[in-house]
Amino acid sequence: MTKTLEDVDVLIIGAGPSGSVAAHTLAMAGMSVVCLEQGDWMSPNDYPGNRPEYELLQQTQWNPNPNTRQRPADYPLNVSESDLSPIMFGAVGGSSILFGAHWLRLKPSDFRLRTQDGICDDWPISYEELEPFYSRIDAFLGVAGLGGDPAYPPQDYEMPPHPLGKGGVRMAQAMNGLGWHWWPGTQAIPTFKHKNLAQCVRWGVCESGCPAGAKASFDLGYWPHAVVAGARLVTGARVREVTVNAKGNAEGAIWIDRNGAEHLQKARIVILAANGIGTARLLQLSKSAAFPDGLANGSGLVGKNLMLHPNTEAVGLYDDDVEGWRGPAGQLMYSLQFYETDAARGFYRGAKMNLMPRPGVLSVLREFDDLPFEERWGQAIHHLDRYAGHALSWAANIEDLPEESNCISLDPDLKDSDGIPAPKVNYRISENSWKSIDYMLDRMVEMHQAAGAKHIFRHRLWTEQPGHLLGTARCGNDPRQSVVDRWGRAHEVPNLFIVDGSVMVTSGAVNPTATIAAWALRTAEHIIETKRDFIG
Repeated sequence: MTKTLEDVDVLIIGAGPSGSVAAHTLAMAGMSVVCLEQGDWMSPNDYPGNRPEYELLQQTQWNPNPNTRQRPADYPLNVSESDLSPIMFGAVGGSSILFGAHWLRLKPSDFRLRTQDGICDDWPISYEELEPFYSRIDAFLGVAGLGGDPAYPPQDYEMPPHPLGKGGVRMAQAMNGLGWHWWPGTQAIPTFKHKNLAQCVRWGVCESGCPAGAKASFDLGYWPHAVVAGARLVTGARVREVTVNAKGNAEGAIWIDRNGAEHLQKARIVILAANGIGTARLLQLSKSAAFPDGLANGSGLVGKNLMLHPNTEAVGLYDDDVEGWRGPAGQLMYSLQFYETDAARGFYRGAKMNLMPRPGVLSVLREFDDLPFEERWGQAIHHLDRYAGHALSWAANIEDLPEESNCISLDPDLKDSDGIPAPKVNYRISENSWKSIDYMLDRMVEMHQAAGAKHIFRHRLWTEQPGHLLGTARCGNDPRQSVVDRWGRAHEVPNLFIVDGSVMVTSGAVNPTATIAAWALRTAEHIIETKRDFIG
C-alpha cells in the first residue's frame, strides 16, 4: 500500500546544488517545502582524505563511478554504448561532495552560439540576465577569487583567491613567457572561515570530500540554512514516479523508503533537481495516459542532447619541489586562452584549462605504468618516488556540443536496488570534440615544456570524468524544440519546474555548478513571484 502524506506547497526531488538553493529560497519566502533525497547526510569524518590509505579508498568505496562504488544510494548505469562513464554521487549535497569546487561562470558568448558562431541554438536568456544571480550565489557561499579577469565582464569576490603555491607561480611565469591568458583559480572554497565553513587547510584532497569541512559542498554551504528556514529534507527516499492529476498537472511523487515501503508526497508545485541523468530518467519513468512518452516530453527531447564535457590531461613531473600535494584541488589557476571559436583551428569552440596539484604517491607511480616491471618496483621505486610532490596536472574541460543521438533512455533489463529501470547512456564523442581534445592536449604539453617539466605524460581522455551532466531537458521559447521555458517551467506541465543542468542549451567549457546554482535561484524567485497561480 502507498501511504499518502500531507500536501505541501513545493516538492523538490534531489538535494544537490540546485535542489538546496531552491529549497532555501522558497522556505525563506514562507512556502512549505519538502525535499526527497535518495542518499544520506555525509560526515567529514568519513572522507578518506585524512587517512594514509587515501588513494586506495579512492579506487574502491570512494570511487567517483557509481558502478564501481555501489553505495546503497547509488543506481547503476548502462554505459556499454558510451565513450565516457558519467560520475555522480547520491547524498545530501549531491555530487558537490566530490567536486573540486571550480567556480566559473559561463561567458556571454556561451548563451548565443547560434548568433555568434552559427551553430546550436541560443539560450532564451542572456548572461546579463543571469549575472546578478551568479553574484548572489558567490556571496552566499563565500566564493574565493580575484576580480578583473579580462576574459570576463567585470566581476569581483568578497574572498581573496587561494595562494598559487610554488607550482602555480612557476606555471604563471611559463604562461607569461608564452603570452597566454591565465588567472588565479576561482573556488567555492572560502579562503577564511565563512558561516559554518571552516578555513581551507589546502590538503589537496577536495575531490573525495573535504575532511576539514571547508569546501562549499552544498550539504554545508546551503542545506543547514535551508533547514533553519523551514525546509524539510527526507533522506533515503528513492523517487519512482512523478504523478499527475486529471488536468495533467503534477500532483506529487511516489517514493520508496529504505524498508521498501511506498509513499505519495503531494504538492502544489514539483521541482526536479536530480541532475541531467536522474531528471531525464524520472521524466521517462513518469508515463501516463496524458504523457505516454514520458512526462513533459511532447517535444520528444527529454533525455536527448546529453553533454558530458570530455576531459583531456597532461601531467608534468618536475625535478624541483612544486608542492604538488598542496591544494586546493580545485584549480591553482585556469586559462581561457583557447575558449572561443577560431576557424583556423578547424573546429568550433574550445576549452577551459585548469592547473591542479597531483597529491599522492600512487598517482605518480601510475604515470610510469608503461615501464618494464623491473624499472618500476623494487629498488627502482625509490627513483620514481622522488617525483611524489613534484607533479602538476593541466586538464582541459572540452566544450561538448549538443547532439540528439547522445541521450539517456531507460534500460530494458538493468534495475536499481528497488527494481526501478536504470538509465542507459548512449554517448559518442564527436569529431569536433576529438579535434579540440587533441589541440588542447598539445597546448598543455607546451605549457609543461615552458615550465621545465622533466617528464610529461599525455592522457588523451579521462573516461570517468567529469560529473557534468547537461542538456537532457533543455530550455527554450519554442515548445517544439525544448522541454522547459526560460524560467525552467515545463511547457506542458505548468506546475513542474526543472532547476538542474539538464536545462542547459549548450554546455560552455567551464565547470557548470555556478550556472546551475544561479539558474536555480532565478527559477525559485520566479516561483515566489507567481505562486498565486498555484497556491491561491
